[in-house]
Amino acid sequence: MPRARSQQVSLSDTPYYHCISRCVRRAFLCGEDVVTGKSFEHRRGWIEARILFLSQIFSIDICAYAVMSNHLHLVLHVDDKQAKNWSTHEVLRRWHSLHKGTLFTQQFARGDAMPEYAIELVERSAAIYRERLSDISWFMRELNEPIARQANFEDECTGRFWEGRFKSQALLDEASILACMAYVDLNPIRAGIATTPEKSEFTSIKKRAGVAKEGIQSKVLYPFVGNDKKGKPNGILFKLTDYLQLVDLTGRIVRHDKRGAIDLSLSPILQRLGIDSENWMEIATKFEAHTHGVVGQTQSIERYKNSQPRARPNKRCCRLLA
Repeated sequence: MPRARSQQVSLSDTPYYHCISRCVRRAFLCGEDVVTGKSFEHRRGWIEARILFLSQIFSIDICAYAVMSNHLHLVLHVDDKQAKNWSTHEVLRRWHSLHKGTLFTQQFARGDAMPEYAIELVERSAAIYRERLSDISWFMRELNEPIARQANFEDECTGRFWEGRFKSQALLDEASILACMAYVDLNPIRAGIATTPEKSEFTSIKKRAGVAKEGIQSKVLYPFVGNDKKGKPNGILFKLTDYLQLVDLTGRIVRHDKRGAIDLSLSPILQRLGIDSENWMEIATKFEAHTHGVVGQTQSIERYKNSQPRARPNKRCCRLLA
C-alpha cells in the first residue's frame, strides 16, 4: 500500500525531492503520436511555462526539470523558512495569482476597512495558504490540473489525464541531489530526442547552459553557489561550471559511440563527492531503476532511518552511492 504523502516528505531530513508525473492514456503529453501522426509538441511549452510560473509563486525552487513525451521530471527544493517570513499581504498576493480566495481575503488585499472578526478569518485563511505554498503536493496539483484541463479540451475528451499519484523521492545528500539532477537533465538525450544537453528543449540544463555563456545563472532556477558551506548560502553547494561539465561528460559516455572516450573519475566534482565513476554512471543513467522512496549515501540513509522509524528505504541505492 502506498505511504501517505505526509509520511514521504520530511523537511527536517531534506528539502530536496524528485517528482515524476506520468500520463495514463495512450494519448501523448507531448511529442508526436506515431499511430495518428498528430503532434503534441506544443504542450511542452505549456508545461515549462507553468513550472517556471509556479516557482515564482510557491516557496519551492526548481533545481532541474525535463518534459518528456508521456511524463515529466522535477527536482524541487522546498524553502519553508521563506514562506514563514512572508507577511499576510504577501501570502495573499501569491495565492490570489492562483485562486480567488475568499471575499474577506480579497478585501484585505485591496486594503479595505474591515471589522476585527473578518481580519481574524483572513489570518486563518492566510495560515492555510502559507502552508500550501510550501507544500509539494499542492505544487504538483497546481501544475498538473491546468495542464490536464487544457489537454482534455484539446483532445475533446474527459477523464483522467495523469496517474492518480505523482511519484516522489527524498534526496538525502549532495551526491543523490546531483545524481538525480544529472539523470533528469539527460533524459532527452537517453530518449534520442536531443544530441547535446544545451540543445535539449524544455529542460533545465538548456536554460542553465544558455545563460552560463554570459557568465550568469538563470533567475528562475535554484542557483549553484559554489563550495562555501561556512557561509551557508541559499543554493546548491557546487559550482555551475562543475555541474555542466559533469552532465556533459556523463552524456557523452551514455552515447554508445563515445563510450570509454572520457574518464569520469577525472571529474573533480566526483572526487569531492567520493563516488566511483562506475557507480556514478549506474545511478545517473538508471536512477529510477535503482531507487525508490529515499535516495542517499549509506550514512544519510542511516540517519533517515533513525529519524523515520517506519521508513523502509531502498538499500541498493546505498551501495551505488557509497
